[in-house]
Amino acid sequence: MDLNHLRSFVTVAKFGHLTRAAEALHLSQPALSGHIKALEEQLGVTLFARTPSGMSVTPTGQRLLVEAEEIIAAVQHLAHSAQALRGQPTGHLKLGTVLEPVLLRVGDLLVRARERYPEIELELQQVMSSDALARVRSGALDASFYFGQSPEPDLFAVALRDITYRVAIPHAWADDLLGGTWEAVAERPWIVAPEPSSHRLLVIEMFGGRLPARIIEADSESVINNLVESGAGVSLVRDEAGASMTDAGRYYLWPGAEVSTRLWLVHGADREADPLLVALRDVLARVWADAATANSRIRRVRGTIARKKHGAGAE
Repeated sequence: MDLNHLRSFVTVAKFGHLTRAAEALHLSQPALSGHIKALEEQLGVTLFARTPSGMSVTPTGQRLLVEAEEIIAAVQHLAHSAQALRGQPTGHLKLGTVLEPVLLRVGDLLVRARERYPEIELELQQVMSSDALARVRSGALDASFYFGQSPEPDLFAVALRDITYRVAIPHAWADDLLGGTWEAVAERPWIVAPEPSSHRLLVIEMFGGRLPARIIEADSESVINNLVESGAGVSLVRDEAGASMTDAGRYYLWPGAEVSTRLWLVHGADREADPLLVALRDVLARVWADAATANSRIRRVRGTIARKKHGAGAE
């Protein structure tokens, strides 16, 4: 029995949709359909019922799905045991990245990983934050950065930092909005990431559980910043990015509201003991611990400079 066919079966069952499952597995739709058909013929049962909305697992498929997941987990456990016996973790890890690489400290992560675990090859894939969880669950990614609410228990999550988002407004609207009310800001066109993105959920949170009346969709942080700068609409932007854009005179930050979320590293809970992921978490902890130390030093230096300036001004 082909293990890839079992993975295809499990992934289609999770997504309930052939196209989305094919995207998660980086397969063509005909290839994925071939996997399902071959498995059904080999087992002599029908695993899915085709519906107008997608693929529905049959009662027989539901019973076999549990065993398929157990087989995949057993194979993973065997691979982990073999790696542990070899000593130095060896293998290939596909890591999803979101937002800007600097925010994730990807450069430091790659350098540290190469030094400490030279037999591990890290492959980075840029993904939408909301898509990261689906790709980790399907096995298309081994782990991923993600920002949003705490992931469900089927995922192992490491909290990295909180991220604050603020409202960015174009220069042309500053006279009307900077000293204005939330209602005035809310009625303008809003630039929002596509469904089901974490950015979109944050905007919905700000609007009390609904989308703004007028929206423009943009699929990346850089596009959102560009559209705000060009005067197309207002949007939520990361505090650091928004501050840099404001300092550069490219748009303004409205002072009346902000919303916070959290950055995580996530991977399957069933792979917590995987030597490759243990190594990844080890390197990540070291990188972020160094970053915390560096940030603390910067704050102390800034505090000292500020006190000296204040003292000089008081003389």
